[in-house]
Amino acid sequence: MARGKIEIKKIENNTNRQVTYSKRRNGIFKKAHQLSVLCDAKVSLIMFSNTGKYHEYISPSTTTKKMYDMYQNTLGFDLWSSHYERMKETMSKLKDTNNKLRKEIRQRVVGDDLDGLDINDLTILEQQMQDSLNVVRERKYHVIKTQTDTCRKRIKNLEQRNGHLRLDYDTISQLDKKSGMVENEERYESTIAYSNGVSNLYGFCAQPNNNASELGYEPHGPNCHLT
Repeated sequence: MARGKIEIKKIENNTNRQVTYSKRRNGIFKKAHQLSVLCDAKVSLIMFSNTGKYHEYISPSTTTKKMYDMYQNTLGFDLWSSHYERMKETMSKLKDTNNKLRKEIRQRVVGDDLDGLDINDLTILEQQMQDSLNVVRERKYHVIKTQTDTCRKRIKNLEQRNGHLRLDYDTISQLDKKSGMVENEERYESTIAYSNGVSNLYGFCAQPNNNASELGYEPHGPNCHLT
């Protein structure tokens, strides 16, 4: 049964279009390979799909560069000359931009290369430097304010911690005075002052008596107990 003719127009369905491209691409590459082998021809085939995918077929005995060179020699046309000229033009523009930026840096940083500037140029340069100075000054004040706020928060935390330690000290001091645990007030205070450097460490200098045992204090050594 003969195959029906296919109307040659763009396939609107994306999936069908991609499937058709893959099948026909493989068919073209197969024909190119046969032409290269049967006729000893130099074949170069480059294809791009509608999604930008690159596919290429080159005869086994050649390379893409050799094909370009053969094309140029046959037509007497240099494919690279126009591209080289565009590259030179781009490099020249980049050099001009770089020199301009270097000159501006010298003018703003060290006050150099000012001889060619008139009064208007100098005024504009002065205003630009003033604007830059304002930006730097604002950033400096922002950093100072941030550091100051951080220090204030640390001081507040330390004050709160100190208040808690003082409250703990007063509570334990009143408890020990009532129970007769404190034998030497100065020694007790120095022990508490030392313990303030370590969180939740309290020192007791106690007499081993019945009141202490009732309160749950078990002295170690002659007079002192650390918890």
